[in-house]
Amino acid sequence: MSSDHNPFTGYAGRVATQDGLYSQSEVGLANRNSGILLETLALDVTPTGLHYLLTHFDVPLIDEASHRLHFTGAFETPFDLDLDEIRALPQVTQPVTLECAGNGRSGVSPRSHSMPWTYEAVGTSEWTGTPLRPLIERAGPKSDAVEIAFFGADYGFDKGVGHYFGRSLTLAQLAELDVLLVHAMNGQPLLPQHGAPLRLIVPGWYGMASVKWLGRIEALTAPFDGFQQVRTYRFRESDDDPGRPVTRMRVKSLMVPPGVPDWTSRKRYLRPGPVTLVGRAWSGGGVPVSKVEVELDGAWREARLDPQGARYAWTRWSCDWTATPGAHVLRCRATDADGQVQPLDPPWDVAGFANNAAQKVPVFVDET
Repeated sequence: MSSDHNPFTGYAGRVATQDGLYSQSEVGLANRNSGILLETLALDVTPTGLHYLLTHFDVPLIDEASHRLHFTGAFETPFDLDLDEIRALPQVTQPVTLECAGNGRSGVSPRSHSMPWTYEAVGTSEWTGTPLRPLIERAGPKSDAVEIAFFGADYGFDKGVGHYFGRSLTLAQLAELDVLLVHAMNGQPLLPQHGAPLRLIVPGWYGMASVKWLGRIEALTAPFDGFQQVRTYRFRESDDDPGRPVTRMRVKSLMVPPGVPDWTSRKRYLRPGPVTLVGRAWSGGGVPVSKVEVELDGAWREARLDPQGARYAWTRWSCDWTATPGAHVLRCRATDADGQVQPLDPPWDVAGFANNAAQKVPVFVDET
């Protein structure tokens, strides 16, 4: 497809938003995409059907039997592989927590007109595949290669620009990151919506780097200028700001909402007495979580942390609370081993990326 034809010029600019009110198109995005059910934060591994999804365009329906992964561009020895050849390579299964870069966007004011995530765009799965680095070494980037670009089969328009979803990593990043070429999720072949038959997993980074429906890996002699690399997924202070790239996940924690919910508001109802609050905390780049605190009745209390498990997977925390009658707002915040602390207020960004502000959980405790 050509990216020159642009039938959507009228949608290229910034769309005004109003806090708390969502347009028909935003509701449509929310209907196509889905987040984790917060009660399943109690599980170490997110069930496949409950892992969050953000699909930019249409889900490509790819014939696994004929699909091939092509290594092209500035490689000394370009080649291609089919799925059987990829499965025959050394295999690893690794639990990895993925979070959408737009998670929390609805809490940033004024928010960007986009998928209106609150807290739910996160999940942890056991991904099975082969390490990417040996395949890059086999292809042999030429001496003037600077980046490796990854292209999915999903095509569409964003701000009037037609393109296949593509992202890139520098050679230095590839040497540092434990990138996987993945064909299975939680012990089963990838589902179409999760990138079947082949995708990347870039542990420790926000989910946009983990390109789905992967079909081409290209060595570049100049920095990648694809839409999803330079026009979005960048921290910007204003629309004119070229911004900084979104990469590693920020430190964050979430709580399983206690008690039972109100159907529409999701506010919680509890009876008075002892309650064990539980949740998950994580940080980017494989940095472990060192502390989680929970705000109870205006005071911060340190929670118990389970032993750190897999390097790139979230950590379980728990905290005891004696619920007293009345209205409460519970919050949790995490600190990682690098000393990064989850903020109480949303960090500002034009697109609402990487909002890791502390979760608020309104709770009403009955007097009976």
